[in-house]
Amino acid sequence: MNELAVAIPWLGSRNPKAARSVVLALMLIAPLIAALCGNTWVRILDFALLYVMLALGLNLVVGFAGLLDLGYIAFYAVGAYTWAFLASPHFGLHLPFWLVLPAGAGFAALAGLILGAPVLRLRGDYLAIVTLGFGEIVRIFMNNLNYPINITNGPQGVNMLDSLNLFGWDVSRHIPITDNFKINSLVMFYYVFLLFVVGSVIVIRRLQVSRIGRGWAAIRDDELAAKAIGINTRNMKLLAFAMGATFGGVAGGLFGSFQGFVSPESFSLMESIAILTMVVFGGMGNLGGVIIGAIALSLLPEILRSVALPVQHAIFGHVILDPEVLRMLLLSLAMILMMLIRPAGMLPAHARYSRPELASAGKGKQ
Repeated sequence: MNELAVAIPWLGSRNPKAARSVVLALMLIAPLIAALCGNTWVRILDFALLYVMLALGLNLVVGFAGLLDLGYIAFYAVGAYTWAFLASPHFGLHLPFWLVLPAGAGFAALAGLILGAPVLRLRGDYLAIVTLGFGEIVRIFMNNLNYPINITNGPQGVNMLDSLNLFGWDVSRHIPITDNFKINSLVMFYYVFLLFVVGSVIVIRRLQVSRIGRGWAAIRDDELAAKAIGINTRNMKLLAFAMGATFGGVAGGLFGSFQGFVSPESFSLMESIAILTMVVFGGMGNLGGVIIGAIALSLLPEILRSVALPVQHAIFGHVILDPEVLRMLLLSLAMILMMLIRPAGMLPAHARYSRPELASAGKGKQ
């Protein structure tokens, strides 16, 4: 939260305590404000939080360990399909969330190890190509494992997934307050997702400042030097892939419970690129920057889409740029502008593992 508070113009640098209060208030009232514009915007906020969790997990791999991963969406797919297999009529299983969600995280971590083991010696472009291929292999498997034995239901996907049921409380059900007022389930999903995001930030922050995080930083900066000082780079890389995949698996399970339907189309290469764009746009290695990047690139395309379509109708009489094309165009422009103006992202990571207090202390000694 400190990184987010500092990012607030004027107030962040002058009164950090007030800035933190503003950040907390915005997080709590955001769905209530969005509901005034319609439930569609609350749903967009829910997906934005899922993207935040995905970006945090990818930042652990790319930002902390310096391992370029273009197939991260595969772990998202593993978590989502685990929920589909264990909590839907597809196999007749309806297990509780406290079994399904950890199972999805565990299978995603296993997939991370399977990906990481063969690519330990690869770096840079070669690593990116292999991870890209891994993501496509998972999607193609999900798309074709319906013959001769129907496992994934192929391109039709799996529907009628169980919703998130927290110890007897079905989050997908509206909560009636009075005869004329009820709390929409989309709002309740927002707060549940927010809890998971906060938990993810706490865990990743503790990892970042631990010996493991320092080992990842050493590998990112100079792998040869890291080996020379006794860091087991092999195990640290595998741990980075597994830990990053775990957060993707949890996000995938939450996506399945929220959407009620999963299909291979939701896990395309473009989604991996979009998540990587969020990490780079916000600032690799900075948790606050990654959160801002994920929220900005999740909301801005939807906001501009709602403006651009009427504008195109008013000027040209018809739509020239399809909404999905417009989304990818905006992501591309965001990457280009960021590389030209702020190569380190909106909120660049501080020295010494993104801990501002240590960075300022280091400046004072010089």
